[in-house]
Amino acid sequence: MCADKHHEKPSLLKSILGNKCARCRRGAIYTTQNPYDLKNCLSMPDNCPVCGQQIEVEVGFYYGTGYVSYALSIAVCVASLIAWWLFIGFSIYDNRIFWWLGVNALLLIILQPLIMRWSRTIWMAFFVYYDEDWQHRSAEGTGRSNATFKNAV
Repeated sequence: MCADKHHEKPSLLKSILGNKCARCRRGAIYTTQNPYDLKNCLSMPDNCPVCGQQIEVEVGFYYGTGYVSYALSIAVCVASLIAWWLFIGFSIYDNRIFWWLGVNALLLIILQPLIMRWSRTIWMAFFVYYDEDWQHRSAEGTGRSNATFKNAV
């Protein structure tokens, strides 16, 4: 007997951090793996290369990711505030708070491409659920593609 890794259910957290399809949790939903390729960092194929799930479920589907991105940014700010407070501390007698603000702003700028990608992946996971039997079912959807709407006037 040979063990096949594809029979186990992939972890939701690993699929989100790896920017994988919400339906099969295996296919990449971005055309490039490098989030810091700023020209193409949000380029997505029309369908998942593994299961065929439509990536943009409907027109304007990813407009709601601003809320997720905001929540992730707040989480980064709170985490950096706690880390700064524990390791460096704050005082009213010097300007450490302003140093934290600068470092936090720089951290958010550096993490922004990752936060944008993760927010899209999390948003997709809210509405497209994992299907254990995805190999035997066709991807549900309306059959629309992004190219149809890009060319429409």
